[in-house]
Amino acid sequence: MSLIVQKFGGSSVADAESIKRVARRIVATKAQGHDVVVAVSAMGDTTDELIELARSVTESPDPREMDMLLTTGERISMALLAMAIKALGVDARSYTGSQAGMMTDSHHGAARIVDVSPDRLREALDEGAIAIVAGFQGFNRDSKDITTLGRGGSDTTAVALAAALNADVCEIYTDVDGVFTADPRVVSKAHKVDVVTFEEMLELAAAGAKVLHIRAVEYARRHGVTLHVRSSFADKEGTLVVATRGENMEEPIITGVAGDLSEGKITVVGVPDIPGKAAEIFTIVAGTGANIDMIVQNVSAAVSGLTDISFTLPKTDGDKTLAALREAQSTVGFADLAYDDNIGKLSVVGGGMRTNAGVSAQLFTALFEAGINMDMISTSEIRISVITRGEDLNRAVSAVHTAFGLDGEVEAIVYAGTGR
Repeated sequence: MSLIVQKFGGSSVADAESIKRVARRIVATKAQGHDVVVAVSAMGDTTDELIELARSVTESPDPREMDMLLTTGERISMALLAMAIKALGVDARSYTGSQAGMMTDSHHGAARIVDVSPDRLREALDEGAIAIVAGFQGFNRDSKDITTLGRGGSDTTAVALAAALNADVCEIYTDVDGVFTADPRVVSKAHKVDVVTFEEMLELAAAGAKVLHIRAVEYARRHGVTLHVRSSFADKEGTLVVATRGENMEEPIITGVAGDLSEGKITVVGVPDIPGKAAEIFTIVAGTGANIDMIVQNVSAAVSGLTDISFTLPKTDGDKTLAALREAQSTVGFADLAYDDNIGKLSVVGGGMRTNAGVSAQLFTALFEAGINMDMISTSEIRISVITRGEDLNRAVSAVHTAFGLDGEVEAIVYAGTGR
């Protein structure tokens, strides 16, 4: 008998009928002879609504109380899903993150998993029940407080459970049929990829692809958990995320094109071009907790001996980072700060880039022919990213997708709304 962990996102359990549909799918998996553990997100837009409610009470909600509030969304969906499964004649038991043994550090709002002790889940499975676990949440042993894992944390919950229980596969159910060559909401001719490596999926997730959360992919890679991304709205094979492709499978040059509108760009203007100044700047940024993505330093002007340093970061970190830099301006000695939150990041990812020349030329030519200007460029062994204007991003993604021959013959199906 195999053990399968299944994760269902908010769009999959958005209302009562959706919950009943998911319950039937879970019961069907159980009927095939599998043990089943399920991680579930809050219904629909519940988390966003709770955040809005908190901010209507106070502009700066207390992080501990925010976690207490937000975890109620998953508790609702887990209990309703267990009820729906029991109504189909199959035993099911729901558990909060702490009851499921999901232990985390004490960082409210973005806690990291430090241990998983799924004893109660094993007991339920041994007694023939389906275990339903609230995603996105955990418990800190020292503070005795409830914590949350950050947005997209239900993916990480599912993968952590799969690793701890030594599951055969972790199925991530979403509102599209798998991992696509681009967001099908942006590129209608995007097509599903049958197999993608952890390395490629990490790059795609970091570049803005929403189908899988980057922390979940990293956790799966570290613990050797096979992921199967598939739709909860259709009974189709999805995309396998694995360590390596089969011996007879050659890596595609480009696996996918991703676009991201969630970042802003800070430019530190007039930085003295002497050793140690960049270290000072990025030490200040690190102190804010901001996660930097791309960095570009201009060649210093010979006359002034000054240079500009630009970097991108999540828009949510923009204000606090600007404030920290302004406070240290006289100490560091730069002239000014500029902030641009109307940028888009386009990335092409593919394992075959290692052994194929001309990818950069093909990318830049496609953008030139589409009349799209590039502001910054960053590369890794299997990825090229460029910064464009925000309003140009979707057009750029479509143009690049076509230029690399990724367009499918039929339009992709999007069953719901968010891609998670």
